[in-house]
Amino acid sequence: MPLHKLTAATLLLASIGLFTQPAQANLTPQQSAAIVKAFDGSDPADFKQFLGKLKASEQAKADNLGATLDAYLAGRALSPEQQNEVYRLLGLYTRIKYAKAATDNLRELVAIPTFAVDGVPQHENPEFLKIAGKIKALADSFGLAFRNIDNRVYEISLGEGKEVVGIHAHADVVPVNPANWKLADGTQLDPFKVTLVGDRMYGRGTEDDKNGIIVALYALKVAKDENLPLARQFKLLIDTTEETSGDAIPYYFERNPTPDYNLALDGGYPVVIAEKGYGTVMASFSKRPASGKGAEIVNLTGGLATNQIPTTSVATLLADDPAALAKRLEAAGADYVKRNGNDFRIDAKVQGKQVLLTVTGISAHSSEPQSGVNPVARMLGFLDGLGPQVPLKRNQFTDAARYASANWGLDYLGKQLGIGFQDSFMGPLTTSLTFVGVDDKGLKLAVNLRIPKGKPLATLKDQLAEKLGNWARQSHTSVAFDYSLDEPMYRNPEGEWVKALLDVASENLGMKHEFGTSAGATSVHDLPNGVQFGLAMPDVKYTGHNDNEFKTVEQFMLDLQVVSEMVARIGQMPKL
Repeated sequence: MPLHKLTAATLLLASIGLFTQPAQANLTPQQSAAIVKAFDGSDPADFKQFLGKLKASEQAKADNLGATLDAYLAGRALSPEQQNEVYRLLGLYTRIKYAKAATDNLRELVAIPTFAVDGVPQHENPEFLKIAGKIKALADSFGLAFRNIDNRVYEISLGEGKEVVGIHAHADVVPVNPANWKLADGTQLDPFKVTLVGDRMYGRGTEDDKNGIIVALYALKVAKDENLPLARQFKLLIDTTEETSGDAIPYYFERNPTPDYNLALDGGYPVVIAEKGYGTVMASFSKRPASGKGAEIVNLTGGLATNQIPTTSVATLLADDPAALAKRLEAAGADYVKRNGNDFRIDAKVQGKQVLLTVTGISAHSSEPQSGVNPVARMLGFLDGLGPQVPLKRNQFTDAARYASANWGLDYLGKQLGIGFQDSFMGPLTTSLTFVGVDDKGLKLAVNLRIPKGKPLATLKDQLAEKLGNWARQSHTSVAFDYSLDEPMYRNPEGEWVKALLDVASENLGMKHEFGTSAGATSVHDLPNGVQFGLAMPDVKYTGHNDNEFKTVEQFMLDLQVVSEMVARIGQMPKL
């Protein structure tokens, strides 16, 4: 390490300890954007060379950076404001130098289809072995320590010290229906190939959550390359079961210490201190012989996971006269669409002796049902309401439609069932009909709940059991219910570290300087000092779990910038 670099870094750390009051960096998002534009396409050898070139530029003069750059390059002690400017500039440097490389690495991770496969334990899935190898190769090339904990969690470490900051991301993704990955102009997308259209990078995992892996790796790389005098250790913990069982992180902590502070790069900006609890009501309908007259429903599709609202739901019906049935369903569907918002579509297509009935809505993450149009709920409501207009034989599918229509309907706030409530900060309880599972034994139908604080889980569970049990008895429907409810998370936002996180995100992104809440749960839900630190903007629809998932290039670049600044700032604070 060159002596002048060590001296400047040591002075930077020492000067931090002289001040106890937080200081604001004075580079605005607009000023940062001007610096990025001026240096776009350049390839500075290191941070000091970047600062040297910046010092001679018009941007340095316009932004009054001369004193900060002079002091830092000369190895003199910095004021708190100057320190924060240097952290900001380090984030900009990361973005400028590594934009293309980071984007290429994201493409490589997205190309590996790391979704759960029935009957194959996640840690034995060849795709997870493949992504482990790719992440190890990156970490090794960056000079970062890599450990693979039984292919459950991939750990990348930097720094020393008793305190540990855990940065959490995950390598697994939710399943896809490739046929639904189609743009409005008819362009067919490959979910496991990043396709750039305008500023959007389409691909499964671009938003949730392979982007988090990449930006964290580059933030740690820059901290190491620039020999930042970190006062604590960072561990990037990459989960492999976040979208499914969630058992990988507990497995890791049974064998390794828990970090003192935990940041999930798998939620929202600026800093999210509260997460709703995750709940599932699973209704199981046993297969039974069809009875009565009319067409027979023989299959039904919905979401591929309980936390995913799909684009389409398809019912397969058998009929003596498929063409006549399709015509009646089309007419009934047009009326149903018109009466229920006119923001979805119902189509009926003859296929041999069958009719494929398709409800097309708008996909969404189940934590944000208001951002989509749920085709599963609309399919079940439509089927249940056909009545004598289009007679259906009674079987497990019509039982499920009757159950869904009577108890949940198109409402996603639990009001129809009478279980709705809300918290003034965390917002309302939400309910989403999501997963449909069909096998030889019958049909399973899941309702995904997101639960704010304000009502004991035991009370909510009792309400669900009473109301759904009463409905089953009164309607003479054979159905079994299983309930899984988790507590919401709420953190008291105290401590210099969380205030610094708020500064970094809100200043870079031009956001209000206030903590946020999320309906989505992350792997830090039950961990000490756990918060979300991006990487999604709260006022933009979240596309993770959606068909046509994408991340914009600009937001990915901002993530590189923000997370790199965060590692430098949090890593060098004397006390968190």
